Amino acid sequence: MRRRAIVALALGALVAPGVVAAQQPLGQSDITISGFVETSFTHSSAAAAGTIAGRLFDRNHDQFMLNQLELSLDRPFDRAKTSAGFHMDLLLGQNASQFQAAGLDLGHQGDLPQAYVVLNVPTPNGAGIQIKAGKMISLPGVESVYDVANPNVSLGVQAVFVEMATGTGIDVEHRFSRHVDAEIRVLNGWDVVQDNNHHVSVGARATITADSATSLNLVAWAGPEEVRNDSSMRYGIDAVLSRQVGSRTSLWAQADYGREDANPALADPTQNAQWWGLGGWIKYDLLPAADVAMRVDYLDDENGARTSGVLGLPANIGQRIGSGTATLNIHAWPMALVRGEVRYDRSSLQAFNGKRGQWTVGASLAYLF
Repeated sequence: MRRRAIVALALGALVAPGVVAAQQPLGQSDITISGFVETSFTHSSAAAAGTIAGRLFDRNHDQFMLNQLELSLDRPFDRAKTSAGFHMDLLLGQNASQFQAAGLDLGHQGDLPQAYVVLNVPTPNGAGIQIKAGKMISLPGVESVYDVANPNVSLGVQAVFVEMATGTGIDVEHRFSRHVDAEIRVLNGWDVVQDNNHHVSVGARATITADSATSLNLVAWAGPEEVRNDSSMRYGIDAVLSRQVGSRTSLWAQADYGREDANPALADPTQNAQWWGLGGWIKYDLLPAADVAMRVDYLDDENGARTSGVLGLPANIGQRIGSGTATLNIHAWPMALVRGEVRYDRSSLQAFNGKRGQWTVGASLAYLF
């Protein structure tokens, strides 16, 4: 049940950042601490020099990894009155280097994915208006950097290649009714604390909750993201539909589209670039203490803007890449999560050590507190 609660918070609601496990009070204050520690092992059929191409957190072939030690401090606010709170996540481990934001240096294996203050302004409907300022994880897709909250061990191609990880700025959020809530965010840019140009980026989210089992999450964003370039814009939209079917089956579908104006950072600097992706997830509870999660995903990076020369993939001016993944999640031990995974990746290029495809098998063990 603990695993189900964590996934429901991080994925089903699609609005709450971070991972919250059992919270323990610090002394007599109302500040709480929570977190997790995770280790993993992955084997690939097509690794090159010990690296698995196209992967983020599970990138090391035939090696045990200390992925994450994550500690969260949280001081909740009261929506019904004028109040304030804060949230902070400290992350240590080998995952940290893969999404560190430029301008904040905690070392190669340390990061603050989130550190923000919340001011609540009460409203007649009791939901309040929340004003957040600081560093925050991205407006949510299905998967996040807190991988114990994701259905699968590995991150899919959409989360790895076309989604922002974190941003620093200000955010305003309000729940208008039990069916609609929304927020708008102004940021320095994608995955930066210190802006790399002179213009900010903006993002917005609207979540429509049809009933207790169905929700639609819509995200849009725009801004210049290249170094010392204020004019070349990046735009995108993301949509996630989630559905609970009965008491044992959870479904998610995600669609992404992005576009970037021509600039020297692109694989072909002479033309605009665009990309689109689709993903689908199903999680089925086999037993009270075990579930299986399956994912299929696909990215058409038409101009190589998102995949050229990154994470061990070859330089290219266009590629199509996708994967199929099956994960067994076992939570029979109190506070622990044991997972095993099989995945197949396929590219239109010989992207995996001279091959178009690769198989991987992996396992992870996490303790949540």
